[in-house]
Amino acid sequence: MSRRTVIAGSVAAVATAAVGKTASGAAVVPAVADPVIELRQYKLNTGRRDAFITLFDREFVDSQEKLGMRLLGQFRDMDDPNRFTWIREFPTMAGRAASLTEFYTGPLWLAHRNEANSMIDDNDNVLLLKPSAEGLGFRPVERRLGQPAKSGFMVATVHYLWKAPKEGFSPFFETSGRSALERAGARVLGSYIGENRPNEFPRLPVRQGEKVFVWFTHVDSMADYERAMSALRGRAAVKRGSQMLMPDLEERPAQVLRLKSTPRSRL
Repeated sequence: MSRRTVIAGSVAAVATAAVGKTASGAAVVPAVADPVIELRQYKLNTGRRDAFITLFDREFVDSQEKLGMRLLGQFRDMDDPNRFTWIREFPTMAGRAASLTEFYTGPLWLAHRNEANSMIDDNDNVLLLKPSAEGLGFRPVERRLGQPAKSGFMVATVHYLWKAPKEGFSPFFETSGRSALERAGARVLGSYIGENRPNEFPRLPVRQGEKVFVWFTHVDSMADYERAMSALRGRAAVKRGSQMLMPDLEERPAQVLRLKSTPRSRL
């Protein structure tokens, strides 16, 4: 992959979607039946994260949602001062290609791309994901209008598996792991597996072909997160048969992203 993907293009397409309003006037983009999301981890140039967030929240949130995308969350990584993580959702893979083409060839991106790209060291660490089962994606959530973030933080946990999620980890998580986490106080906001249909917008590279299972939660403290993970490991241990034990399912340790939301983040 390139050190930094600088996006430019000249092909226009139309991909618009209705954006509703809540009673407070905040925009709500409804959840969709067959969504895909991008979990995007950007490595920013040293000391540039706050400036990048200011630009992103001001220019790149509403402008993308007007084209049918749903900006689910933008976050500071609590363990890496130069990492910015964000999540966006598309109603379909075909809709993704159309919306991205229109945005990245449109006047707003073209006006701000040089400023944005000058702050980015690498933006190719992207997982393309779909809900692990019907109804397990993110639900509709109202856009916060600049209010302070809630206490605590969101955690994205990426499990790297040695076989397809549907062959072991995903059924375990959906039938017992999820409930164990929620009993321990970690409400699962969404759970996802890799989307391996062809990337129809190749100007934005994505990591495909990896056997991953990703889930998201909000917790008040790291102690709460560790307690929830102990419950998950304990639930796995009572399963009979080595194929259901977490150490046998994971190829390498999970990546744990502790994320603090920016002022314009939904989540």
